[in-house]
Amino acid sequence: FNISGERITDMMLNRFEEVAVPIYNKYAHKTKLTLDQAVILASIIEKEALNVSDMRTISSVFHNRLKRGMPLQSEPTVRYAVKKFSQVLTIDDLRNTSPYNTYRYNGLPIGPICNPGAAALEAALNPDSSKFLYFVSNSDGSHSFSYTLSEHNIAVAKYKKSFQFNIPPD
Repeated sequence: FNISGERITDMMLNRFEEVAVPIYNKYAHKTKLTLDQAVILASIIEKEALNVSDMRTISSVFHNRLKRGMPLQSEPTVRYAVKKFSQVLTIDDLRNTSPYNTYRYNGLPIGPICNPGAAALEAALNPDSSKFLYFVSNSDGSHSFSYTLSEHNIAVAKYKKSFQFNIPPD
C-alpha cells in the first residue's frame, strides 16, 4: 500500500468519530467521564477482559475503585509502562514510577494503553451496577469478582498461586 501517514491518521480519526463519539454521546448524560477519560478507561477494560460478557462488570470494579479513591491496580497498565507484555511482572515492575502504573498512582493513567473497541467504550460508560472492588482472571478466560480483599486473595490463590497483590510502593 502507498498510503501516507497523514491519510492513515485521517482515516483513524474519522473512524473514531463514526464509532466512539456516538457511543459517548449516548451515555454522556449519565457519566462524569470526559470522552478522553472514557477512552482511557475503555483501553484498560479492553486489555483486562478476554470476554465481552465481563466488560461491564470489570468496568463496575474500576468505577467503584475510582469513587473510593482506590488505585485501579490494573496489571495491563503496568505491562504497558514497563513494556513487558508476556513476561511475569516483578515487584520492581509494580513499583515503577511511570504515570501509567495504576498500582502506584490513584485515578486513571495519563492516556490509553491501547485502541479500545466499541464494546469496551460502551462498558466504560455504562458499567454494571455492582459493589465489587476486585477481580482476577480465571484459567478459562472468565473472571472471578470479589467484594473484599480477603475474598479476592482466595480467588488469586486459586487461579494465580504465584502472583502477589497490593504490593505497596517504596
